Amino acid sequence: MSRADEKKRIVVIGAGQAAAQLAISLRQGGHVGEILVIGDEPHLPYQRPPLSKKFLSERPQPETLFLRPESFWRDLRVDMVLGVPVGTVNLRNQIVSLTDGCEFAYDELVFATGTRASALPLPGATLENVFSLRAIADVHRLRPALDAAERIVIVGGGYIGLEVAAVLRSEGQAATVVEAEDRVLKRVTAPAVSEFFDTLHRERGVDIRLGARLAAITGDTLATGVALADGKSLAADVVLLATGARANDELAQAAGLACNDGVVVDEFTRSSISGIYAVGDCSRLPSRRYRRWLRLESVQNAIEQAKAAAAVLLGEPAAYDPVPWFWSDQYDIKLQIAGLSAGHTHCDVVGEPTAARFSAEYRSDGRLIAVDAVNDARAHMLARRRIAQETEMTDAVALEGAA
Repeated sequence: MSRADEKKRIVVIGAGQAAAQLAISLRQGGHVGEILVIGDEPHLPYQRPPLSKKFLSERPQPETLFLRPESFWRDLRVDMVLGVPVGTVNLRNQIVSLTDGCEFAYDELVFATGTRASALPLPGATLENVFSLRAIADVHRLRPALDAAERIVIVGGGYIGLEVAAVLRSEGQAATVVEAEDRVLKRVTAPAVSEFFDTLHRERGVDIRLGARLAAITGDTLATGVALADGKSLAADVVLLATGARANDELAQAAGLACNDGVVVDEFTRSSISGIYAVGDCSRLPSRRYRRWLRLESVQNAIEQAKAAAAVLLGEPAAYDPVPWFWSDQYDIKLQIAGLSAGHTHCDVVGEPTAARFSAEYRSDGRLIAVDAVNDARAHMLARRRIAQETEMTDAVALEGAA
């Protein structure tokens, strides 16, 4: 990297895990120029996975989630502008404008804007006592409502929905999970894993309604229940929507970057416009390993892709094509996922689900592409290495679908 490059001002839009890692990696790599991180939340960069787990159940102060204290960022010479969203990005003049009128020039720009809860286009979705769970502020709104509620309906039987159900039952509160598919976790796991978690929750008193499509959330000002497509209804004091997330890419799209439920980047985190990059949950990246475009929502991807972006900005580019991994804590059970099982043609269950220690191994064309490990950390770590070896692409391959 030239001395001129070292002094460039790098502006990061977004103040989550990816933004934090990017700033750290830039300094560790020798960047001496200004680093400015802009976040629309009033908090320093923090961990999000505990929001539906310990942070929801233990009610600690927000500072317990912070990745680093304020002094760390000050010593690292990373400037933080928090609590004000970015309104526009002027590519011609290379200026980021905040909604309060403040403007910041940049030499290179990184989008790390994350995701938000998917909106449900249904009657009643904006009523009071209807919540989503993506930020500290969401927990601060949701927790008092949960404490006062007797009937809680969770819409969505994915990771977040089941994690919140586990918290509620551990506290002795009733919980009903409404899932449109015919099994929980259907989009991400095999039937054996779904069956295990379905049984786990039912045995602990969760009322799980499968194949139950939501027609409306009922009530005038406050939500009083949910109406299902089959004509049945469920009373509710609180409704939690846990139906997935979508990328915060509107700002990038308005600036002229190519987007498709995420800012489209190449294997070096570069967007469609020179000098602009995207990392973390908001980016859509090419995977030769999985032969398709991916948008990954995980701590692992946020950290590793941020490191890859820092390397590019430091003049040391290396292609990024990860084996993703994820985890979910429910009661005393830890589910660890390595790889991506979508498109698998065969699945083997290793171990005994009734012993609460087993794995599901997914293959496609003979290649191991993913492993779900239940209470088996060793199997998870071995799986990450095995998948990396078996999915490595020695030749370029065409990617399925559009970016």
